[in-house]
Amino acid sequence: MPTSTIALARRQDATLLAAMSRRLIETGLEHQWTESRIERARQHEDYVVLTARFGARLAGFAIMQYGDDAAHLNLLAVEPSYQRQGIGRQLMRWLEDTASTAGTFRIRLEVRASNQSGQAFYKAIGYQQSDWLRGYYQAHEDALRLERNLALIRSVGPTE
Repeated sequence: MPTSTIALARRQDATLLAAMSRRLIETGLEHQWTESRIERARQHEDYVVLTARFGARLAGFAIMQYGDDAAHLNLLAVEPSYQRQGIGRQLMRWLEDTASTAGTFRIRLEVRASNQSGQAFYKAIGYQQSDWLRGYYQAHEDALRLERNLALIRSVGPTE
């Protein structure tokens, strides 16, 4: 099976990433991750906008904001035809390695309470629920806040 190529997003990717976010992540919500917002994140020094491709085809992407003490995963999406091929894990590993290298060991994210497959994915790679956020998504849907402390992994060793 061919592997995906993980790389920083390019300017021309913003339109595709915004459409992918609307279709796969922001379903039923007011669209927040527009092309211009993604482009601002791509240019901002505290964000990483990452893509996964098979050849020229966009298979997935992730956006993470890095802080001094913690990083926040804003978005992660993988096209349905590419799911369960390790792309989400590759994207997360790249982001986690970058955070660790920068000395940021805690990563936080939110996932819809109704997104059972998303919750299972994050829990399978070591994230644990830290909070339940009522009405988090535009007062429309609850979210689970998940966290992972990468410093614990370094002191204990890899889990894979």
